[in-house]
Amino acid sequence: MSTSLIFLCLGIVLWLMGLHGLLRLRHSIRRIMAINIMGSGTFMVMVALASRSEQSDPVLHALVVTGLVVAVSATAFALRLTAAIATNKHSRPGTPEPRE
Repeated sequence: MSTSLIFLCLGIVLWLMGLHGLLRLRHSIRRIMAINIMGSGTFMVMVALASRSEQSDPVLHALVVTGLVVAVSATAFALRLTAAIATNKHSRPGTPEPRE
């Protein structure tokens, strides 16, 4: 079994685990983490496909690095948005905040 085939299989397993978590979990932070696991599986599959030949494809490696940066930024934004929703959960929309 070659290394690229192992990475390919592990990437598919990671993606399926993330999909399972996304469909089964209800807590928003856990769902965000499930989406991250799916993204990691996708990146692993892309790296495995890029290194199948003698000369690896630099475009796929560049896409994976760019995707990692975007994934970290999107995760930070999603977690901050989740925290903002959780803190304002009990206030009604459109009502002003009470002044002290």
